[in-house]
Amino acid sequence: MKITQALKMAAKSISANKGRSALTMLGVIIGLAAVIILVSYAQGQNLAMQEYYESLGENTISVYAYSWDGGIDVCTELDNYCQQISEYVEGVTPEASIWNEISITYGVTTLGTRMDDYNLQPTFYLANDQYGVCKNYSIAKGRELSYMDVERSNKVCVLGAAVANDLFGMIEPVGQTVTINGQPFTVIGVYAAKGNGVTEYNEEGDNWQEVAMTRMDRIVVLPYTLNRTLNDNQDIEQFTVKAKDSSSAKMAATLIKAFLSGLINENTGWVDVYNEGVYQEEQGEQNRLQQMFLGGIAAISLLVGGVGIMNIMLVTVTERTREIGIRKAIGAERKSIITQFLIEAAMICGIGGILGIIVGYLGTLIVGKLAFNIVLIPGVGITIGAFAISVALGLIFGMYPAAKASRLQPVEALRAD
Repeated sequence: MKITQALKMAAKSISANKGRSALTMLGVIIGLAAVIILVSYAQGQNLAMQEYYESLGENTISVYAYSWDGGIDVCTELDNYCQQISEYVEGVTPEASIWNEISITYGVTTLGTRMDDYNLQPTFYLANDQYGVCKNYSIAKGRELSYMDVERSNKVCVLGAAVANDLFGMIEPVGQTVTINGQPFTVIGVYAAKGNGVTEYNEEGDNWQEVAMTRMDRIVVLPYTLNRTLNDNQDIEQFTVKAKDSSSAKMAATLIKAFLSGLINENTGWVDVYNEGVYQEEQGEQNRLQQMFLGGIAAISLLVGGVGIMNIMLVTVTERTREIGIRKAIGAERKSIITQFLIEAAMICGIGGILGIIVGYLGTLIVGKLAFNIVLIPGVGITIGAFAISVALGLIFGMYPAAKASRLQPVEALRAD
């Protein structure tokens, strides 16, 4: 039997039983759509995670160091050492949060750490002129802190996009004077937004990356030399180091940890150094495992659809027993019978696969918009793989009915009703 003839016969058989064929395809459609949507969701989550890490800055090293004997200026020592290993390090900055009650005021608007809505609270950081480089912020208006601002303890500040928007609205913020805990400060710059504009998101219903990225726009950066007046001269324990590339980050992290461990006695302090790139790699591996896990769960529904294909093909064999007997009586070979039924099963699954891909694409677009607020489209590899799986499903689960049909004896088949 020619392939074209088998295809025509398969199409005729499917069209003759439209309702039954549609119900059989439904299992494949649902299973394939579920695979595409869940795997695409995992990819979207991975993209959102990558975007979040990129907003934090690539090749960054988090350093936590503290000596409670009071004899070591960790901030100065670390800055000097990073200059010595400048072939690996691009910048270093303190990153001290002000934990005391603090607020910033302009006109009648006040933003503070005691606001009822946490999402509206600004975070105040004490840093140096390299804060933007180390934390991957770019200046949208004005300028960054300067070396002289830090040296002279100038009362200046750089605002995150959301803070600037809430305080000034349509007013140009650069050059304006704000009040921080009763002291006048000059706004010298505004960072470009990292989140989706400057609109806040409720914690309920939003993924944590979106909320976290928006929180990154709610910052006020001040010279760290104001630590005495604004933070009760508490010890600065947290620093961020920006490496030149990923390989430099690994080397710099090793060197910095060795240096600080030699500087600070473990009995009078502690040192922790984290290469953020390692965590990004670990997160990427977790996302890949999640894709496989979700895809595996969805594939179970495909197996159910495959069982449905086998069931309906067995019914078809029973209904067409006499036809099979006539064909074998006039000389049809076993391979012709097998080919006919396999092509019919593959065609049912192939049509179901195409419809499943369409449903999967629509579902992915909806999920991407609702979950990540992005246009999420399944990859070409997923699409091709999904269609190949659907056809393979028909061949695999159609093999037993096809083999059963080919083994029928002509005399017994012709006696069938």
